Amino acid sequence: MLEEPSNNQQPEEQRLLFLMAQYKGEFSLQNLVFNANLQEFAQRVSYIHALHSENEITNSDAYYLIEQIWEELTRSKKELDI
Repeated sequence: MLEEPSNNQQPEEQRLLFLMAQYKGEFSLQNLVFNANLQEFAQRVSYIHALHSENEITNSDAYYLIEQIWEELTRSKKELDI
């Protein structure tokens, strides 16, 4: 299995764009996977917000995109039986 480089080995741009917090909480595989999904959701919402702030996408497009990724997150929670 390949190991990911530690934070100090990653390029600065990658560390800034793909921030991941360490998991804190009751450990289970389901909780860990959901935490990763939740962090991905937050990152994607952040990108959508940036696009909207720069007038690259409309209000309704931003709303639609966030609604879609919210449904993905909700579906993953159900599938993980959390």
